Amino acid sequence: MEFKHTSVLLDEVIDGLCIRPDGIYIDGTLGGGGHSFEIASRLTRGGRLIGIDQDEDALAAAGERLAPFADRVIYVHDNYENMENAVRSFFEDGISTGRINGILLDLGVSSYQLDNPERGFSYRADAPLDMRMDRGASLSAKDILNDYSAGELTRILRDYGEEKMAARIAANIVSAREKGPLETTGQLVEIIEKSIPMKMREKGGNPCKRTFQAIRIACNRELEVLEDSLDTMIDLLAPGGRLCIITFHSLEDRIVKNAFRRNENPCTCPPEFPVCVCGKTSKGRVITRKPILPGREELAENRRSASAKLRIFEKK
Repeated sequence: MEFKHTSVLLDEVIDGLCIRPDGIYIDGTLGGGGHSFEIASRLTRGGRLIGIDQDEDALAAAGERLAPFADRVIYVHDNYENMENAVRSFFEDGISTGRINGILLDLGVSSYQLDNPERGFSYRADAPLDMRMDRGASLSAKDILNDYSAGELTRILRDYGEEKMAARIAANIVSAREKGPLETTGQLVEIIEKSIPMKMREKGGNPCKRTFQAIRIACNRELEVLEDSLDTMIDLLAPGGRLCIITFHSLEDRIVKNAFRRNENPCTCPPEFPVCVCGKTSKGRVITRKPILPGREELAENRRSASAKLRIFEKK
């Protein structure tokens, strides 16, 4: 399959990054390179773009798309949680803190990953239970569904999918695998549909969406990686540098919003204290008090942009 992905909030991201022609930028979720193409096109030979992705198919596609800018783009096959190591190796002196002019994360699953049955991300086609962003990773959706306890599965479906029927779906997963291992997305779809009452299935779109989202998040440690990486990314920024993050569901957005607020105002002193004594100082400011949402034209052209939210933080 051709790697296809329509870049969400493209103009808003480019405006938000305030790109300097000689700056150093990181796309931590390179994907097909749509955002990165626009970033690289605004850089001179003195500027650099470091593209990171854990999906080798994405890196290959981005390499073709960004070929005109080969003199200013560096590719890294890794998870963005290891961004600091990747950036450190880029500098001759090994010092990376405070030297990056902009960082972008687009946390959406690409159209290629959703539409390629082999990847197992979609509930619309029967495929192997995979869901790994990095196909070299050891943990797959199949492992989670066949090895995790009913309690662990319930927690995943409830916390990551906000699924009201989490306990029933988990119980039915455990019951089904007693007859033989779960191998395909079709088997999971059948279990979900069996678990959710018809009245609930008539509301809120496809009933499989929440469970597939939850298993994918758990498989790739998506929320854990995001939460553990945000402070480091802000530290990597140079003064005036910006961190732009596009989220696609409330769990991600909440993590980003809270981290931005904490870095803007890290003081832990009780409110009644007349002056701050904790010594924690602000790292910058939140540019987006409310998230930036897709406009009417983008929504009409790309329905998958509907849940996208962009938040921006600027380093002090």
